[in-house]
Amino acid sequence: MQQPYFPQDLLEQVLMLLFFLAFLIQMVYFWGILRKLAFYRPKEVVASGEAVSVVICARNEYGNLKNHLPLILAQDYPDFEVVVVNDNSQDDSLELLEEMARDDKRLKIVNLSQELNFFIGKKFPLSLGIKSAANDIILLTDADCRPSSDKWISNMASRFRGETEIVLGYGAYERKASLLNLLIRHETLWVAIQYLSYALIGRTYMGVGRNMAYRKRLFIESKGFSSHYTVASGDDDLFINSVATARNVAVEVGDGSYTISIPETSFGKWFRQKRRHVSTWKYYRGVFKRMLGAWAISQFAFWGLFALLLVLGYNYIIVGCVFLLRFVSYLLITKLSMNKLNERKIFVFSLIAELFLIIFYPLVSLVNMFSKPDKWK
Repeated sequence: MQQPYFPQDLLEQVLMLLFFLAFLIQMVYFWGILRKLAFYRPKEVVASGEAVSVVICARNEYGNLKNHLPLILAQDYPDFEVVVVNDNSQDDSLELLEEMARDDKRLKIVNLSQELNFFIGKKFPLSLGIKSAANDIILLTDADCRPSSDKWISNMASRFRGETEIVLGYGAYERKASLLNLLIRHETLWVAIQYLSYALIGRTYMGVGRNMAYRKRLFIESKGFSSHYTVASGDDDLFINSVATARNVAVEVGDGSYTISIPETSFGKWFRQKRRHVSTWKYYRGVFKRMLGAWAISQFAFWGLFALLLVLGYNYIIVGCVFLLRFVSYLLITKLSMNKLNERKIFVFSLIAELFLIIFYPLVSLVNMFSKPDKWK
């Protein structure tokens, strides 16, 4: 029986059409959404001086608390407190906190000495910290984070104007001399480019708990984390995904407004961290799953079809020009966003890091299908 004939030209035309489609989708994302952060020019806002409660959850974080809490307590802001939830620490964290609290009355300790948390993750201790806060503005960070300046609280609090109930900031990582550090910082940069750009177009889908703020009344009225209490992660992104609207979110990326975290030093630990982060994606609202999915699929398709068309030897000039347009867009958005977020020394690495992430995220998702991610601590 004669096999059906499928002309080589037709195959190449189909592949080229798909390549162009992936390219067009990518360009819509680059210049319709992701450019928002790259070209963002924030309006000057005068600090209101409204009281702020900084809330931190810590478990066995003695060293980080000792190094970072003094920097938070030294913030140049007229009215704030720092609430630290000591979640069943087995080190000397409680003794350190009690000593610091004697010297500075702005430090409030919420101590959990028994395992009352029936759900994995830090949502239960964080809820206790938020409910114990005296002020309506809740500014969140982690024990392994330090503010980039003594104006951190002032910058973040200044965005609470009008209808704003949520302020999203940037959580950077320390620079280290390693390939893993470059990967972590590049991935962190691109996560921020996406969630901050989406917020700037009124489509907020997440924030990062290392640096974001919201009103306590919003947390109470929306019943906190009750809708996703059984999910290990999501105290930041799932909560924001559920309560953000087109009008109640502001972005703060000015100098001194970001936090700096201690990065993981082994690939295995970072991989487990990303497994926890990725595990929440399936709980996002449908519109965000579709938008983020279209970006990821078109990105993967663009690179895959580019490689395939080169192998097939299809018109190198056309393929090369399309690739160049997309590549220049990617580099421009990356560079301008780096400048906006005060990131340094990863631009050259970003030329190849995108390919790593295209493979990395599907791998993380695949592993999560067969086993649950680790708990918070």
